[in-house]
Amino acid sequence: MAAEGESGKAAGLEAEEVPVVEEPRSFKDLGVTDVLCEACDQLGWKVPTKIQVEAIPVALQGRDIIGLAETGSGKTGAFALPILQALLDAPQRLFALVLTPTRELAFQISEQFEALGSSIGVHSAVIVGGIDSMSQSLALAKKPHIIIATPGRLVDHLENTKGFNLRALKFLVMDEADRILNMDFETEVDKILKVIPRDRKTFLFSATMTKQVQKLQRAALKNPVKCAVSSKYQTVEKLQQYYIFIPSKFKDSYLVYILNELAGNSFMVFCSTCNNTQRTALLLRNLGFTAIPLHGQMSQNKRLGSLNKFKAKARSVLLATDVASRGLDIPHVDVVINFDIPTHSKDYIHRVGRTARAGRSGKSITFVTQYDVELFQRIEHLIGKKLPAFPMQEEEVMMLTERVAEAQRFARMELREQGEKKRSRNGDDDDTEEALGVRKKVAGGKKKKRKAF
Repeated sequence: MAAEGESGKAAGLEAEEVPVVEEPRSFKDLGVTDVLCEACDQLGWKVPTKIQVEAIPVALQGRDIIGLAETGSGKTGAFALPILQALLDAPQRLFALVLTPTRELAFQISEQFEALGSSIGVHSAVIVGGIDSMSQSLALAKKPHIIIATPGRLVDHLENTKGFNLRALKFLVMDEADRILNMDFETEVDKILKVIPRDRKTFLFSATMTKQVQKLQRAALKNPVKCAVSSKYQTVEKLQQYYIFIPSKFKDSYLVYILNELAGNSFMVFCSTCNNTQRTALLLRNLGFTAIPLHGQMSQNKRLGSLNKFKAKARSVLLATDVASRGLDIPHVDVVINFDIPTHSKDYIHRVGRTARAGRSGKSITFVTQYDVELFQRIEHLIGKKLPAFPMQEEEVMMLTERVAEAQRFARMELREQGEKKRSRNGDDDDTEEALGVRKKVAGGKKKKRKAF
């Protein structure tokens, strides 16, 4: 990561630790102005979270920040409120840039900025891949106050969109910085750092302090204050974590059993591949569950559509790859199921962090097959606890196998049809909702069995 001259040298100093203070009772106690306190109240933010308590007062003093906090800790508010307060004091366009690793997270951060800043007329623009560049160029020409972007698409606009520059920028935020760098955006981040002012405030938020993040800190921050909520990997206290040890060939049957046992809850089910996400969604739809997929091979509009349907509770089961494991704030996830165990132990923390957010309780259940024992032991070692087994009635699971096998056949047929339809349209995006609808010819004489679920 290329250092930025004098500012880079100054940033080589160790980050100053923020002193532990008695937790304030409200955002007003942190120094947040009345109009923004009202906005927090309207969003239902009654009491600041730990990272907000530590970061907001320091940010309001004009210091650079390194924020280390577990997922679901309220990081967006910790950087959005100081930026909006500074914008109130000195209004200008193209005021702040927020870099994020994923498109979904960018839209979510934009929603929070718009909600917090609605009463003061704040405008934001989301600049991400998968969306028409021309409409983004028009949005940038209007000079929004806040730009939320993924690094690759932002660099594209900096190099190719006439008249667009960030020379007046006052704030830079790098959210999920460890993941930005893990996704090989280092070159793009370097390019961005070279074309924005050195005289700016920089907030770097990360779940983990990797060597790459330390390197980025030295390059981009001046004498930062470190606000660390959690120094070791851990999961939130109100999360009940379980595992089930099962034969690999019966995974689908165990998933159906758990969805039935815990019916009435909302579920996020994590799969390791896009194909398995789609297959499992089809399987569950064939059994009458309101399931919907979210993975990287879907178009951006369909990904947002899936997310919004799940958020609106129009679907109760969201099948996802790790594209949804970090950053996304979906308030009502009751149960996280690790259908495929994560190969990286840290991904377990991010996945189960989708539930038990903002003080609520939640459950997580991890499927462990005969091939996953070592990976599971690594997870237990990382979080420093032995997980209990989820209580199961194996006879009841075995009673489901025939119907599940039938649904598996239907799912395979539909996947084939979907693939053929996609090829016949020369690679256009498939209509996911249509593909997931149970085909009439398949559903024909099978309705009675599927309704049993």
